[in-house]
Amino acid sequence: MKRIVRPLLVVVATMAVVAMAALVYVRTTGLTARSSEPGSLEARVSRAARSLAIPREARQRMNPISPSPEALAGGLAHYADHCAVCHASDGSGNTPLGRGTFPRAPDMRQEPTQRLSDGEIFYIIEEGIRFTAMPGWGTGTSEGAEASWHLVHFIRHLPRMTEDEIARVEALTPRSPEEIRQEIEAERFLEGGDPPPPAHEH
Repeated sequence: MKRIVRPLLVVVATMAVVAMAALVYVRTTGLTARSSEPGSLEARVSRAARSLAIPREARQRMNPISPSPEALAGGLAHYADHCAVCHASDGSGNTPLGRGTFPRAPDMRQEPTQRLSDGEIFYIIEEGIRFTAMPGWGTGTSEGAEASWHLVHFIRHLPRMTEDEIARVEALTPRSPEEIRQEIEAERFLEGGDPPPPAHEH
């Protein structure tokens, strides 16, 4: 009987400690996305959990698309359409959406992203990351997978982006309704209408 009771007590005590830690976390953070960056311990635990969650065969996958100007151009266009609104035209994550999520959109030019394998980056693009703002973009089609592999090439290229490439991403990134409204009002003003109201800071 003691052999059963003692391990059971350990399990119950562990669960109670975990539940208390979760309660403290919720109470102190309010689960707000406006909090500061995760602490170093939380970031390390999150990265370790993400690494464990990605199947080994997925981590070891090689990019089947050979690097080429065409592949890079395809990745740039895909990035502009799907990623730049959160990750910024240069990959820094410095956008209103990127700064407003928790955790913040990462600077993908830096080592934490660049040290991931091609297979890991592809898996994250296709499947997303639960409990973050990163969606899964996979379509289940060969065309969608090819576009994601092109995007892997472009993410690898982010640390070496030129000003011209950044401008191309900006030109291809879909504009928000607010940006379109401001552009229309600016055009009306140039044609002799009322000046446009100042843009609101969020």
